Amino acid sequence: MQKLTNKEEEIMHILWKLEKAFVKDVLNEVKDDKPHYNTLSTIIRNLEEKGYVGHNAYGNTHQYFPVVTKEDYRKGFMSNAIENYFNNSYKSMISFFAKEEKISAEELREILDMIEKKK
Repeated sequence: MQKLTNKEEEIMHILWKLEKAFVKDVLNEVKDDKPHYNTLSTIIRNLEEKGYVGHNAYGNTHQYFPVVTKEDYRKGFMSNAIENYFNNSYKSMISFFAKEEKISAEELREILDMIEKKK
């Protein structure tokens, strides 16, 4: 999977939410820093070239839809982050969040319970 720019990722979140959309529908959902219609159309076509989006043609108009699920993207994103920032160590990732006080001991116990139940 090719890496997405921040703007491409923002557009993918909109397409995952809408499931199917014309460029104008996506434009209506962009909250901050709205791109020009033609710029947004180019971003969506780039997403299609990267294999994230497909389309149905209705005359000269295209309705776009995601072909990569949010879950598949999340898995790839997290795998890359763990590999690139935590030396491929989930332990390092969890300890980072614990040191930053982003995860509590209670939440860690819940994670351990989930792991033990899967065994």
